[in-house]
Amino acid sequence: MSTDALPAERRWLLLIHQLPSKPAYFRVKVWRRLQRIGAVAVKSTVYALPANAETQEDFEWLLKEIVEGGGEAMVCEARLIDGLTDAQAHALFDAARDEDYGTIATEARTLSARLEAAGAAIVDIAEIRSQTNRLRKRLAEIAVIDFFGATGRLSAEGLIAELEQALAEDKDMVEEQPATQSLTSADLKRRIWVTRKGVHVDRIACSWLIRRFIDPDAAIHFAPGKGYVPDPGEIRFDMFEGEITHEGDRCSFEVLLTKAGIADPALQAIAEIVHDIDLKDAKFGREETMGIASLITGICAANPQDEQRILHGGPVFDNLYQYFRARRG
Repeated sequence: MSTDALPAERRWLLLIHQLPSKPAYFRVKVWRRLQRIGAVAVKSTVYALPANAETQEDFEWLLKEIVEGGGEAMVCEARLIDGLTDAQAHALFDAARDEDYGTIATEARTLSARLEAAGAAIVDIAEIRSQTNRLRKRLAEIAVIDFFGATGRLSAEGLIAELEQALAEDKDMVEEQPATQSLTSADLKRRIWVTRKGVHVDRIACSWLIRRFIDPDAAIHFAPGKGYVPDPGEIRFDMFEGEITHEGDRCSFEVLLTKAGIADPALQAIAEIVHDIDLKDAKFGREETMGIASLITGICAANPQDEQRILHGGPVFDNLYQYFRARRG
């Protein structure tokens, strides 16, 4: 994207934080999390993201982790006035992503050379295939945080596609869902479900799951977020202190699915897609993920009201569910 195409006034989110000196692993954990969500450093302890609902959610989760780890943090929305221009900030993001794409391209060229020299050695080809799958997952992960369309993506994408064509084999990753204690259907019916305002993929998917498979008449309310005290009969989901929210490296949709005791391979496939979009860790690497991420982002951009986002997001997950059922059949 040319810097001439930048909006006249861009808004940025800034995470300003201070970490405790010990333990050292916590500092590394925070740094890796910042890399994963695509934030760039504008000062030593100040990281930036383009302002939108999804990036704000990423920073809010990270802020929570920092505070729980004994650090201090704040998130603010800013407009750059002097010292660093929007174009320069834009260039920082492009440079970071081009570096990521360049690493992938270099590895892909190395694998191509190994494949040509493999001489049909089964063990070596199997390893090359595994490494190619890993690169594809990494490319998908980077593309999600490529906010401005860095030029290096085309080269990396083309090199991986050539490798995949040479290997002539599709990949399909399946991982078992860890077991958690199920709630009874009575526990979940006739309840008021509460989540944070500004819903995105995880909360849209959870709302669809609730109304489609748990309680068709469920009422869903939207709260400011932090500090909300539930009334009797309310269940909070995808909120910082909610009854159903992130657990470990699992998103709220995954947690809700298992706590509701729903064993459906099609829903599990959807859970993997929601996980990768929400957490941006490319854990499952399903080929449908990038397309669904674009659809949800478009729905959120076109619909500022939460209920409208859920209304328009429902058919996306309805069709995705039927797709996975038909494919399994």
